[in-house]
Amino acid sequence: MTAIKNYFNKYKHGLWIVAYMIFYMMGFFILENAGHRHYHVIHSWLDDQIPFCEYFIIPYLLWFVYLAVGVCWFIFRNQNKREYYQLISVLAIGMTIFLVVSCIYPNKQDLRPAVFANQNIFTQMVQLLYKGDTPTNILPSIHVFNSLVMFYAVNGSEQLKKKKGIRVFTGILTVSIVLSTMFLKQHSVVDVSLGILMSVALQMFCERIFQNEGMGYRKQSFRRIY
Repeated sequence: MTAIKNYFNKYKHGLWIVAYMIFYMMGFFILENAGHRHYHVIHSWLDDQIPFCEYFIIPYLLWFVYLAVGVCWFIFRNQNKREYYQLISVLAIGMTIFLVVSCIYPNKQDLRPAVFANQNIFTQMVQLLYKGDTPTNILPSIHVFNSLVMFYAVNGSEQLKKKKGIRVFTGILTVSIVLSTMFLKQHSVVDVSLGILMSVALQMFCERIFQNEGMGYRKQSFRRIY
């Protein structure tokens, strides 16, 4: 019992993100089943210039692994608690903004192809994705936002600053995930752009707050990522 208690006390900070995810999933489920009579269609002329490419289903699905592994690393392996709390704060604020926007401004996209030019395992995976994920509540793109926030966290981590391979890999994966949202016709250029802008704004906002908390940790600059 003592070992279990010590383990819980050591990693209890991870309960914050677990509790928030329960709240978020409940809110998202309610929004997805709200059945609004009118949805604002999100569209840009650039969307029509981007071809559908089913192979992007791979990085799109890797987003789930990327976020899960990243958050778990910051809970169980990262020694700098400030970096962990900053990460989950940015994620929580951005995802809450998404829920609020979806509530007061119901939105959707109509970019998905009616038929697929190719029939292969990748298009079959895309069809399953389309069936399980409605084209509503896309603004701003949480796929894009969360990917970039994790990228900032990894590249700003004191423990990972010398792990060039990990930093390069997360950069390539993040860019691939962002592109996948548009090439799979899951998101418009509009909500992808807003996801990027929100990630930058909230990262800078939370970084300033946590640096001014006087928690005794070395300051990390958002500019250092670049």
